[in-house]
Amino acid sequence: IDQINQTNQIDQSNQMNQRHAVLVTGASGGIGRAISLAFAAAGWSVGVHFHRNKVAAEDTLTQVVAAGGAGALYEADIREPHAVQQMVEAFCRQVPEPSVFICNAGIGGSHLLLRQGEEDWAAVLATNLTGTFHCLRAMAPPLLARGGGSLVVIGSHAGFHGSTGQAAYAASKAGLIGLVHTAAQEWGAGNVRVNLLLPGWQKTGLTTGIMPEDDNWNGHALGRPPSREDVAKTVVHLAQLNDVSGQVWNCDSRNL
Repeated sequence: IDQINQTNQIDQSNQMNQRHAVLVTGASGGIGRAISLAFAAAGWSVGVHFHRNKVAAEDTLTQVVAAGGAGALYEADIREPHAVQQMVEAFCRQVPEPSVFICNAGIGGSHLLLRQGEEDWAAVLATNLTGTFHCLRAMAPPLLARGGGSLVVIGSHAGFHGSTGQAAYAASKAGLIGLVHTAAQEWGAGNVRVNLLLPGWQKTGLTTGIMPEDDNWNGHALGRPPSREDVAKTVVHLAQLNDVSGQVWNCDSRNL
Protein backbone atom coordinates (compact mmCIF):
# COMPACT_ATOMS: atom_id res chain seq x y z
CA ILE A 1 0.00 0.00 0.00
CA ASP A 2 1.41 3.37 -0.95
CA GLN A 3 2.59 5.18 2.16
CA ILE A 4 1.67 8.52 0.65
CA ASN A 5 -2.06 9.09 0.34
CA GLN A 6 -2.88 12.31 -1.44
CA THR A 7 -6.50 11.59 -2.26
CA ASN A 8 -8.97 14.28 -1.33
CA GLN A 9 -6.26 16.90 -1.65
CA ILE A 10 -7.32 20.38 -2.57
CA ASP A 11 -5.90 20.81 -6.06
CA GLN A 12 -4.78 24.40 -6.13
CA SER A 13 -1.36 23.83 -7.66
CA ASN A 14 -0.93 27.30 -9.11
CA GLN A 15 -1.87 28.91 -5.82
CA MET A 16 0.34 26.53 -3.83
CA ASN A 17 3.36 27.35 -5.96
CA GLN A 18 2.87 31.03 -5.20
CA ARG A 19 2.50 30.62 -1.43
CA HIS A 20 4.82 29.98 1.45
CA ALA A 21 4.59 26.27 2.22
CA VAL A 22 4.73 24.27 5.45
CA LEU A 23 4.38 20.57 6.24
CA VAL A 24 2.91 19.82 9.68
CA THR A 25 3.25 16.29 11.04
CA GLY A 26 0.51 15.01 13.30
CA ALA A 27 -1.94 17.54 11.85
CA SER A 28 -5.09 15.43 12.18
CA GLY A 29 -6.07 17.03 15.47
CA GLY A 30 -5.09 18.83 18.65
CA ILE A 31 -2.02 21.03 18.49
CA GLY A 32 -1.17 19.98 14.93
CA ARG A 33 -4.55 21.13 13.65
CA ALA A 34 -4.24 24.48 15.47
CA ILE A 35 -0.79 25.03 13.95
CA SER A 36 -2.09 24.16 10.49
CA LEU A 37 -4.95 26.65 10.83
CA ALA A 38 -2.63 29.39 12.08
CA PHE A 39 -0.44 29.00 9.00
CA ALA A 40 -3.51 28.88 6.77
CA ALA A 41 -4.83 32.11 8.27
CA ALA A 42 -1.51 33.72 7.29
CA GLY A 43 -2.02 32.57 3.69
CA TRP A 44 0.30 29.57 3.70
CA SER A 45 -0.06 26.31 1.83
CA VAL A 46 -0.22 23.51 4.43
CA GLY A 47 0.79 19.90 4.05
CA VAL A 48 -1.46 17.99 6.47
CA HIS A 49 0.25 14.83 7.67
CA PHE A 50 -1.54 11.94 9.37
CA HIS A 51 -0.85 8.31 10.12
CA ARG A 52 -4.13 6.52 10.88
CA ASN A 53 -6.88 9.09 11.34
CA LYS A 54 -7.62 10.08 7.76
CA VAL A 55 -11.11 11.39 8.54
CA ALA A 56 -9.74 13.83 11.10
CA ALA A 57 -6.98 14.88 8.69
CA GLU A 58 -9.57 15.57 6.00
CA ASP A 59 -11.41 17.75 8.50
CA THR A 60 -8.19 19.66 9.20
CA LEU A 61 -7.66 20.19 5.47
CA THR A 62 -11.22 21.45 5.04
CA GLN A 63 -10.65 23.95 7.84
CA VAL A 64 -7.30 24.99 6.33
CA VAL A 65 -9.00 25.90 3.07
CA ALA A 66 -11.83 27.68 4.90
CA ALA A 67 -9.23 29.70 6.82
CA GLY A 68 -7.71 30.98 3.60
CA GLY A 69 -4.95 28.45 2.95
CA ALA A 70 -4.41 25.71 0.41
CA GLY A 71 -3.12 22.23 1.08
CA ALA A 72 -3.03 18.48 0.63
CA LEU A 73 -3.01 15.31 2.72
CA TYR A 74 0.10 13.20 3.31
CA GLU A 75 0.00 9.82 5.04
CA ALA A 76 3.10 8.29 6.62
CA ASP A 77 4.18 6.25 9.63
CA ILE A 78 7.04 8.37 10.97
CA ARG A 79 8.54 5.29 12.62
CA GLU A 80 9.43 4.10 9.11
CA PRO A 81 12.25 6.13 7.50
CA HIS A 82 11.29 5.25 3.92
CA ALA A 83 7.71 6.38 4.53
CA VAL A 84 8.93 9.73 5.86
CA GLN A 85 11.27 10.16 2.91
CA GLN A 86 8.47 9.44 0.45
CA MET A 87 6.20 11.92 2.23
CA VAL A 88 8.77 14.72 2.14
CA GLU A 89 9.58 14.05 -1.51
CA ALA A 90 5.88 14.11 -2.42
CA PHE A 91 5.42 17.39 -0.55
CA CYS A 92 8.43 18.94 -2.28
CA ARG A 93 7.10 17.92 -5.69
CA GLN A 94 3.80 19.62 -4.92
CA VAL A 95 5.50 22.70 -3.46
CA PRO A 96 8.90 23.14 -5.16
CA GLU A 97 10.30 25.53 -2.55
CA PRO A 98 9.15 24.53 0.95
CA SER A 99 10.44 26.82 3.67
CA VAL A 100 9.11 25.38 6.95
CA PHE A 101 8.57 21.95 8.48
CA ILE A 102 6.84 21.38 11.84
CA CYS A 103 7.60 18.14 13.70
CA ASN A 104 4.56 17.76 15.92
CA ALA A 105 3.56 14.07 15.62
CA GLY A 106 3.82 12.08 18.82
CA ILE A 107 2.10 9.67 21.18
CA GLY A 108 1.75 9.50 24.96
CA GLY A 109 1.67 6.87 27.65
CA SER A 110 0.80 6.62 31.31
CA HIS A 111 2.76 4.12 33.37
CA LEU A 112 4.75 4.40 36.57
CA LEU A 113 8.39 3.60 35.95
CA LEU A 114 8.35 0.25 37.76
CA ARG A 115 5.26 -0.77 35.80
CA GLN A 116 6.48 0.47 32.44
CA GLY A 117 6.37 -2.36 29.92
CA GLU A 118 9.18 -2.58 27.41
CA GLU A 119 6.80 -2.76 24.45
CA ASP A 120 5.06 0.49 25.38
CA TRP A 121 8.41 2.11 26.18
CA ALA A 122 9.76 1.18 22.75
CA ALA A 123 6.61 2.43 20.98
CA VAL A 124 6.79 5.88 22.57
CA LEU A 125 10.52 6.28 21.91
CA ALA A 126 10.13 5.00 18.34
CA THR A 127 7.48 7.60 17.55
CA ASN A 128 8.43 10.67 19.56
CA LEU A 129 12.21 10.54 19.36
CA THR A 130 13.26 8.23 16.53
CA GLY A 131 10.28 9.36 14.42
CA THR A 132 11.36 12.99 14.81
CA PHE A 133 14.91 11.96 13.88
CA HIS A 134 13.52 10.41 10.68
CA CYS A 135 11.61 13.61 9.93
CA LEU A 136 14.53 15.96 10.53
CA ARG A 137 16.85 13.80 8.43
CA ALA A 138 14.41 13.88 5.50
CA MET A 139 13.35 17.51 5.88
CA ALA A 140 16.72 19.23 6.16
CA PRO A 141 18.13 18.43 2.67
CA PRO A 142 15.47 20.35 0.67
CA LEU A 143 15.92 23.35 2.98
CA LEU A 144 19.70 23.22 2.66
CA ALA A 145 19.34 22.94 -1.11
CA ARG A 146 17.23 26.10 -1.31
CA GLY A 147 19.57 28.10 0.92
CA GLY A 148 17.74 27.93 4.22
CA GLY A 149 14.50 27.39 6.05
CA SER A 150 13.03 26.55 9.41
CA LEU A 151 12.34 23.40 11.41
CA VAL A 152 10.23 23.64 14.58
CA VAL A 153 10.01 20.61 16.86
CA ILE A 154 7.21 20.36 19.42
CA GLY A 155 8.63 19.27 22.76
CA SER A 156 7.33 19.14 26.32
CA HIS A 157 8.00 20.60 29.74
CA ALA A 158 8.18 16.97 30.89
CA GLY A 159 11.39 16.59 28.91
CA PHE A 160 13.07 19.04 31.26
CA HIS A 161 11.49 18.12 34.60
CA GLY A 162 9.96 14.67 34.20
CA SER A 163 6.37 13.83 35.06
CA THR A 164 4.99 11.17 37.38
CA GLY A 165 3.69 8.24 35.38
CA GLN A 166 5.23 9.56 32.16
CA ALA A 167 8.66 7.92 32.10
CA ALA A 168 8.69 6.98 28.41
CA TYR A 169 7.08 10.23 27.28
CA ALA A 170 9.41 12.39 29.37
CA ALA A 171 12.47 10.45 28.18
CA SER A 172 11.43 10.78 24.54
CA LYS A 173 10.91 14.53 24.90
CA ALA A 174 14.18 14.95 26.77
CA GLY A 175 15.94 13.32 23.85
CA LEU A 176 14.53 15.98 21.53
CA ILE A 177 16.50 18.65 23.40
CA GLY A 178 19.84 17.20 22.39
CA LEU A 179 18.60 16.34 18.92
CA VAL A 180 17.44 19.91 18.23
CA HIS A 181 20.59 21.52 19.64
CA THR A 182 22.78 19.22 17.53
CA ALA A 183 20.78 19.76 14.34
CA ALA A 184 20.91 23.53 14.86
CA GLN A 185 24.70 23.42 15.13
CA GLU A 186 25.18 21.14 12.14
CA TRP A 187 22.82 22.97 9.78
CA GLY A 188 23.37 26.56 10.85
CA ALA A 189 26.02 27.12 8.18
CA GLY A 190 23.34 26.27 5.62
CA ASN A 191 20.94 28.84 7.11
CA VAL A 192 18.56 26.15 8.39
CA ARG A 193 17.11 27.11 11.77
CA VAL A 194 16.03 24.42 14.22
CA ASN A 195 14.10 25.27 17.37
CA LEU A 196 12.17 23.45 20.09
CA LEU A 197 8.80 24.75 21.28
CA LEU A 198 7.01 23.66 24.46
CA PRO A 199 3.22 24.09 24.12
CA GLY A 200 2.33 23.58 27.78
CA TRP A 201 -0.75 21.67 28.88
CA GLN A 202 -3.30 21.34 26.09
CA LYS A 203 -6.53 19.35 26.05
CA THR A 204 -5.76 16.64 23.51
CA GLY A 205 -5.98 12.89 23.29
CA LEU A 206 -2.52 12.68 24.89
CA THR A 207 -3.60 14.51 28.05
CA THR A 208 -6.91 12.77 28.71
CA GLY A 209 -7.01 11.74 32.35
CA ILE A 210 -3.72 13.40 33.34
CA MET A 211 -4.29 17.11 32.67
CA PRO A 212 -4.52 19.14 35.91
CA GLU A 213 -7.91 20.33 37.11
CA ASP A 214 -8.96 23.88 36.36
CA ASP A 215 -8.00 25.10 39.84
CA ASN A 216 -4.72 23.20 40.17
CA TRP A 217 -2.05 25.02 38.21
CA ASN A 218 0.74 24.98 40.77
CA GLY A 219 3.99 26.29 39.35
CA HIS A 220 2.26 28.39 36.72
CA ALA A 221 2.87 32.06 37.50
CA LEU A 222 -0.34 33.00 35.69
CA GLY A 223 -2.37 30.19 37.25
CA ARG A 224 -3.48 28.84 33.90
CA PRO A 225 -2.19 26.98 30.83
CA PRO A 226 -1.57 28.77 27.52
CA SER A 227 -4.33 28.91 24.92
CA ARG A 228 -3.95 26.62 21.94
CA GLU A 229 -4.39 29.57 19.59
CA ASP A 230 -1.51 31.49 21.19
CA VAL A 231 0.71 28.42 20.97
CA ALA A 232 -0.08 28.00 17.26
CA LYS A 233 0.57 31.67 16.54
CA THR A 234 3.90 31.39 18.37
CA VAL A 235 4.90 28.48 16.15
CA VAL A 236 4.14 30.54 13.03
CA HIS A 237 6.13 33.47 14.43
CA LEU A 238 9.11 31.35 15.50
CA ALA A 239 9.24 29.61 12.12
CA GLN A 240 9.77 32.96 10.41
CA LEU A 241 12.48 34.41 12.68
CA ASN A 242 15.56 34.51 10.47
CA ASP A 243 18.19 34.83 13.20
CA VAL A 244 17.00 32.40 15.89
CA SER A 245 18.14 28.77 16.08
CA GLY A 246 18.97 26.15 18.68
CA GLN A 247 16.56 27.70 21.17
CA VAL A 248 13.82 26.40 23.47
CA TRP A 249 10.60 28.44 23.51
CA ASN A 250 8.32 27.80 26.47
CA CYS A 251 4.74 28.91 25.83
CA ASP A 252 3.42 28.72 29.40
CA SER A 253 4.32 30.52 32.65
CA ARG A 254 6.40 27.79 34.32
CA ASN A 255 10.15 28.06 34.79
CA LEU A 256 12.42 25.67 32.93
